[in-house]
Amino acid sequence: MLAAAPTPVISGVLDLDRTLWGDPAADWTIRMASAKTDERTAFWDTYGPRAATSAHAWRALVYEARHLGAIRLERHRLHNPSGVDDTYPSMAAVLAQLI
Repeated sequence: MLAAAPTPVISGVLDLDRTLWGDPAADWTIRMASAKTDERTAFWDTYGPRAATSAHAWRALVYEARHLGAIRLERHRLHNPSGVDDTYPSMAAVLAQLI
């Protein structure tokens, strides 16, 4: 065990959005690159194709639910109740596919 410091010391910072799962498919950037088929196709040409397995599809739904939850919290933080309400149908659709 490490000895306690007399005052708090920051010894490192983890970017939770990118370290939570250890799976690139969980990253916000990947979600946004998947959102539209426009100039973002150049991203996929370089990044490579996404996996097409049932396990990948299930994880993508879990990650989408997580992202929708984050969007909901951000809209709540910004005092945007109609924006919060807008997330419910999307979350319901994702959850319906997961159960």
